Amino acid sequence: MPHLTPVLVTAALLTLLPLAAAAFFPAHVARWPPRGPSAMLWPALLALPYLLIAIPAGVFHISWLAVYALLPIAIAALLRRAARLDPGQRGTWMDYSVLLLLGLAVDLRWFEPAWPPHLAAFNKILLLDAGIYGFLAVRQLDGCGFSLRVRATDVLIGLRELAFYAPIAIPFGLALRFLHFHAHRPAAGSAIFAWCFTFVFIAIPEELFFRGWLQNLLERRLGRHGALAATAILFGLSHFNKRSLSFNWRYVLLAAIAGIFYGRSWRARRRVAASAITHASVDALWSLFLR
Repeated sequence: MPHLTPVLVTAALLTLLPLAAAAFFPAHVARWPPRGPSAMLWPALLALPYLLIAIPAGVFHISWLAVYALLPIAIAALLRRAARLDPGQRGTWMDYSVLLLLGLAVDLRWFEPAWPPHLAAFNKILLLDAGIYGFLAVRQLDGCGFSLRVRATDVLIGLRELAFYAPIAIPFGLALRFLHFHAHRPAAGSAIFAWCFTFVFIAIPEELFFRGWLQNLLERRLGRHGALAATAILFGLSHFNKRSLSFNWRYVLLAAIAGIFYGRSWRARRRVAASAITHASVDALWSLFLR
């Protein structure tokens, strides 16, 4: 647990601000970026958290500053061009190039060496912020369903898909020796904290990326079923290097199956909150009882 300082808290608030703004005030975000060239310069402010953390920690490097200042600008510029060339939002090579770049950068941890080891999580949220500005503010991609004003239907749908997934995944995971029951049972407070942490910092970013953006775009080309299958496969493959130094096929297989139910949860009402509830519940149950 890093020592909390005013500078660290400020950096964390700046990092979470775009995510919170998009989650709770999506209409304002869609109206926000100013027209003209200045709209492409605003994303450079995402470099501020890096400056606030890297300089006091003694890990500042001008090349990493350039990455965090210029990459969000490039993403916004690409997606502005995509919006002009594809007003029907069928999806272009520019949309998928941005998704590929963001996905690989997070999954392969390209930029994490820029940070002190215990603060590398900032990288994931900052890249998500760059995607939020590009897809939600500039591209104004519709149908994402990104809102954290959770509804009762989100909870019901999220838990319904968990109930469908668990009877499949648990016996299968045990048979593969990927899952193992714990003798220890966590305290209620620990379980609630684990679920909330997973919901905010793992489920929400991944569900916005895979369901709100990727599955959403693929549906326009492949249809509902094709997009669901393709996104689930890609979601599974994104776990190839988790908990292993080689290709972890068991994790990939279980994650791909989970991706089907996360995708079903999202598309039921096109709500990221619903799929994030399924996702967080699966991850929390796994980490607390079956890991």
